Amino acid sequence: MIETTDLHRSYRLGRKLVEVLHGIDLRIRRGERIFLCGPSGAGKSTLLYTLAGLERPERGRIHIGGVDLYSLGARSQAQFRNATIGYVFQNYLLLPELTALENVMVPALIGRKDRSEAAREALARVGLAERADHLPAELSGGEQQRVAIARALVNEPKVLFADEPTGNLDSKTSGEIMDMLLGIATEHHVTLVVVTHDEHLATRGDRTLVIKDGTIR
Repeated sequence: MIETTDLHRSYRLGRKLVEVLHGIDLRIRRGERIFLCGPSGAGKSTLLYTLAGLERPERGRIHIGGVDLYSLGARSQAQFRNATIGYVFQNYLLLPELTALENVMVPALIGRKDRSEAAREALARVGLAERADHLPAELSGGEQQRVAIARALVNEPKVLFADEPTGNLDSKTSGEIMDMLLGIATEHHVTLVVVTHDEHLATRGDRTLVIKDGTIR
């Protein structure tokens, strides 16, 4: 489902060029549940952003479902991401002026689809059917993350990326969120890639990848 070849990504800090991803080759099968671990600053989030089409690599290729992601024009790439990829951010990134239901509908609106019923179903799937009309400020951290997960699922993606989805949550809520992500991936045969610093959580996937010094170990 996901294949990368010789992936490179770097940043410039003042006069210094810091190479974050250094020739990464990666193969992830359809429906596989992958946990990506590594020390702080190792490039976990950078790799996830690059795989999701959010940060262009300086060198290398990424194929998702056979599509060369960065060979697409900007418009086509945005359409492909919207239809194929769901992304869960650590800090939720909900729009504060929108209700839970409206936040979940955002990806569908971008794709110009009427997915109001799908949005309600996604909220029900994460256990928040009764909170559809609440604003983010009226929800707990765990509930906000559930809304973010529902938003990532509303277009029925083939790939779901999650960047430290439990990083701001207590241990009980973290376990519930991870149960949900793993269950959704299994039930709907979604390819799941999760960045986490929690080695215990990482043992629950099909495979754990460790990134260090810009390469996969």
